Amino acid sequence: MTTWNQVYDPFGSPWLSTLAASLPVIALLGMIASGKVKAHIAAVLSLVLAFCVAVFLFGMPADLAARASGYGVALGLFPIGWIILNVIFLYRLTVEKGWFATLQQSVAGITTDRRLQLLLVAFAFGAFFEGAGGFGTPVAVTGAILIGLGFSPLAASGLSLIANTAPVAYGALGAPIQGLASVTGYDPYILGAMIGRQLPFFSILVPFWLIWVFAGFRGMVQIWPAILVCGGSFALAQFGISNYVNPWIVDIGAALVSMGALVLFLRVWRPATIWTSPALRGNDPSLGFVTAEGGAKAAPTGAYARTASSSEIMMAWVPWIILSVIVAIWGTGWFKALVNPIFTWKYEVPGLHNVIMKVPPVVAKAHPEAAVFAFTYMSYTGTGVLFAAIISGLLMRFSPWRLVTAYLETIWVLRYSLITISAMLALGVLTRYAGVDATLGLAFAGTGILYPFFGTLLGWLGVALTGSDTASNVLFGGLQKITSEQLGLSGILMASANSSGGVMGKMIDAQSIVVASTATGYFGQEGKILRFVFWHSIVLACLVGVLVMLQAYVYPFNAMVIHP
Repeated sequence: MTTWNQVYDPFGSPWLSTLAASLPVIALLGMIASGKVKAHIAAVLSLVLAFCVAVFLFGMPADLAARASGYGVALGLFPIGWIILNVIFLYRLTVEKGWFATLQQSVAGITTDRRLQLLLVAFAFGAFFEGAGGFGTPVAVTGAILIGLGFSPLAASGLSLIANTAPVAYGALGAPIQGLASVTGYDPYILGAMIGRQLPFFSILVPFWLIWVFAGFRGMVQIWPAILVCGGSFALAQFGISNYVNPWIVDIGAALVSMGALVLFLRVWRPATIWTSPALRGNDPSLGFVTAEGGAKAAPTGAYARTASSSEIMMAWVPWIILSVIVAIWGTGWFKALVNPIFTWKYEVPGLHNVIMKVPPVVAKAHPEAAVFAFTYMSYTGTGVLFAAIISGLLMRFSPWRLVTAYLETIWVLRYSLITISAMLALGVLTRYAGVDATLGLAFAGTGILYPFFGTLLGWLGVALTGSDTASNVLFGGLQKITSEQLGLSGILMASANSSGGVMGKMIDAQSIVVASTATGYFGQEGKILRFVFWHSIVLACLVGVLVMLQAYVYPFNAMVIHP
């Protein structure tokens, strides 16, 4: 079969080629941010534009572009859409039975201060789900819990996205680290340790940032001891586990340490002023928004109608404990090794698999791009979530028939979100196979002495485009290694920076925003969420870039760099 070589500078001008490559993502973010185009329509229109750019500007054969788009749609549904569908299914079951309201009451029983609830739920609890499942699970779960606690839709959505940053590089039991190791050839333990010398700074910063965004500077200062305990304990555990244990269980271990430290600290410390407002400080355009059927419904701001007993509170946590245990098991290597040989269907996409050639300078030597849809349906995190939902539903005494009808209702409620996610992944996969994303990467690689800063932002761009730190690492990890070696920089430093910078792009990738709006019922308001988190994402990514610059050139920061 005839192969096609990717073209990274079709106009013979890096500036024009980069501008052409950026058109689809600019259009997508622009339409979503405008608030005038619904997310699923914006995603489909951007996919059409990306198709035209790939075919007419970058010379990709139309049949290859069509196959790549179809491949992306499948990847959007599995595993990402599959996770969201089943998490919302579980959530809706707990709401229908009244167990979710009891869970909200139990969280409020730990502390009624909204700022402390954010630390406990959005940061610490979310980090656990990031480590165990990743791929949108933490935002879906924490967004639903927060709005159920009474937070406004924009606060629940936006703050869940901001909180889900520092843990992302170790998400899904270290999947991004493994992906980075696979394309760079570096030891994943060394990469995990190097990232563990970058992100702990931000594990301390992000909780402060989170509360500052929600409650303002004065509201943040009022609870600084609790923030320091939450973020500091997470950072210490993150550094210790990544450098002295392994990169696979970093998030789970650090999250458990952080949750335990915060709960114990709150037994001996209380803020002088209890913050009860569920809205963002200043202007909150989501106040009064009635959440759609699929999302969480806010609990009353005041007291609950009835105080649940300790046994009822314990039972209310059972579905989420079941979910945590099953997702943790599903993410382990031994479980995947057990089920994947049996429950796997591998489909080599005809006319696409090994037909497209990635060529220098993006890679050291030309090699074909594989296109194998590995339908590992049993080991998908979403499948574990579905099992957790079914087990929990039976414990809640739902009939099998009601479970089926409730599942069909959930599919109908999420229909537009699933379309959006599928189109987003199709766009990302198409730009990858067309070489469009590599053109953007090469633009960053040409920044010379400033490369440690802009190389970090390349990781941010990769996650913003693909929605996945793993995908960004696979996409740009090899380029980071090649470019850094040409510039006399540490390849391990810059490969790690790709992942560390990427975590700050997670909050603005369109898939995560759709997940957040779906979980909170804030449908049709994705533009408001994007505008809310956009500048936070850029500023935090730039701060990571500054740290990497220091580690590249300035003592004592450069002493932190690991050399093989």
